[in-house]
Amino acid sequence: MKRYAMLDSIRGLILISMIVYHAVWDIVYIYGVDWQWYHSRFAYYWQQSICWGFIFLSGFCWSFGRKKWKRGLMVFAAGLLITVVTAVAMPENIVIFGVLTLLGTCMLLLIPLDQYLCKCNPFLGMGISLVLFVITKNINIGSLGFGSWELCTLPKDLYANWFTTYIGFPMSGFYSTDYFSVFPWMFLFVAGYYLHKVFVDKKLLEYCRHFKNNVLEWIGKHSLIIYLLHQPVIYIVLMLIFI
Repeated sequence: MKRYAMLDSIRGLILISMIVYHAVWDIVYIYGVDWQWYHSRFAYYWQQSICWGFIFLSGFCWSFGRKKWKRGLMVFAAGLLITVVTAVAMPENIVIFGVLTLLGTCMLLLIPLDQYLCKCNPFLGMGISLVLFVITKNINIGSLGFGSWELCTLPKDLYANWFTTYIGFPMSGFYSTDYFSVFPWMFLFVAGYYLHKVFVDKKLLEYCRHFKNNVLEWIGKHSLIIYLLHQPVIYIVLMLIFI
């Protein structure tokens, strides 16, 4: 598979931002440091930029490579591993249906859907995907809409069980420190998928090969293993600091 230095570097930059964000989360919620800024709107935008960036970029990169089933299953399995480890090691901060579970799901679902989605004009497909993402952004909290804009309230019967939670309608009492349901986030993943097609049609991909940053590029190339290891490393470092 061809490597595109710019894409690896962007992924590396997002990963660094995520690691710093998680370190601050641990300082505030595990070690009890009273840092009010972390509860501000700016911190929320920071967290959202990481989520949106990872998911959109993953959708953009989905078309690369031929072993899509293997990649999807590997990422999904990594998500399950995080669930098991957090359930055993720190159940009060358990991760259920986290971002890796979402990304693995999107990668796998797009394999059968690709034959239909690829027939749509990429600009139109990206536009529709982004509109659907905006409209469904608030389904986790019981409504259609985005942020403070509420289109309508959804029936409570939708929020019934583990499967509906996985899809995007969390059941009563559900808790996860990292929750990314299939919807609305798959729409953002698909938007990235369509942007890739725009780049192919406009012959823009070659520009993604020329930007190089050796450190960011290396981090981006090894993003999965770094993601799996970053929290244990953060815990050890913070334990030594706060001991």
